[in-house]
Amino acid sequence: MTVLSQRVPLQAGRAALYCIRPTMADEKHINPLDFADDRRVSYLVEEWKRLTQAEKDAEELVEVDPSMQELAKKEFADIHEQKERLLAEMEHIVGTEGEEREWPNEVVLEVRAGVGGDEASLFAEELARMYLRFAEIRNWKWRALEESASMQGGYKEAQFEIKGENCYRELRFETGVHRVQRVPATEKAGRIHTSTASVAILPIYKRTKIVINPVDLEVETSRSGGAGGQNVNKVETAVRIVHKPTGIDVKCTSERSQAQNREKAMTLLASKLQQAQDEAAARARAAERKAQVGTGDRSEKIRTYNFPQDRVTDHRIKESWSNVPAIMAGRIGEILKALDSAETGE
Repeated sequence: MTVLSQRVPLQAGRAALYCIRPTMADEKHINPLDFADDRRVSYLVEEWKRLTQAEKDAEELVEVDPSMQELAKKEFADIHEQKERLLAEMEHIVGTEGEEREWPNEVVLEVRAGVGGDEASLFAEELARMYLRFAEIRNWKWRALEESASMQGGYKEAQFEIKGENCYRELRFETGVHRVQRVPATEKAGRIHTSTASVAILPIYKRTKIVINPVDLEVETSRSGGAGGQNVNKVETAVRIVHKPTGIDVKCTSERSQAQNREKAMTLLASKLQQAQDEAAARARAAERKAQVGTGDRSEKIRTYNFPQDRVTDHRIKESWSNVPAIMAGRIGEILKALDSAETGE
């Protein structure tokens, strides 16, 4: 068989391939291989790789033997359907991750006694227990991070980690100064005292994966020098990389080849960028906590818990609810829903 006689069926097979292979419009929106390190979808990535290989095998079959068009057409249709299904799952995960960035499923609850001495400390502890009971009602998980008790009981301040679906979305309104009006157990004259405690709801965002754009890099090579044989001194194996947006500079000379040094330098750069990102996030959280905590002054109040009148009033939306004991036992869903409705206008 001549080269020409081999080429004719090959060209015919390629022409047939273009006619019968389905086009996946969604492929351009997402690259499944970007999720290779995500344990939640690693099985989807492996399935995608398997389907891609099956697709290549079918393509080769049609190119070599155009008579297999019908069989390949069915194969392509099956692969296309399966890939579309995988892409839909991937895109759902992407959407979920976007929502998670906006509404993280992990927060740190911080309560701190404000004005009112021992009564403020007792109220701070009661507020903490109210939120933790609400967390249990919502089937969220929580654990104590720090608890600083006062001499007479209650909290000077305390921090708790809460994890669960929509926990930040639901608790975000609780940040601010809470005021209590009641007769303390130690008050012999029966006078009503006013005390405060501050609450901060600090969202914990997932660490985002560092993506390095090659356009942002300035790469230099040079001779390494030192021990390692003649090759090290004659060939430019040393690599220096500068990340232009941040000015972070890394250099690697320890390996015997430029490729190895470049790979090691990129790993080091990614580590430094991650560290810088984590430090920036920590500073942002600290600033947010400082902004949320306030001074604890009575005039900053967002909500008042009036025990003698059995009334809880949220001053931001000017609404009140009765049954203070139930609310302090964690039944705050109705209050949170009203705040959410006021914000969204629903």
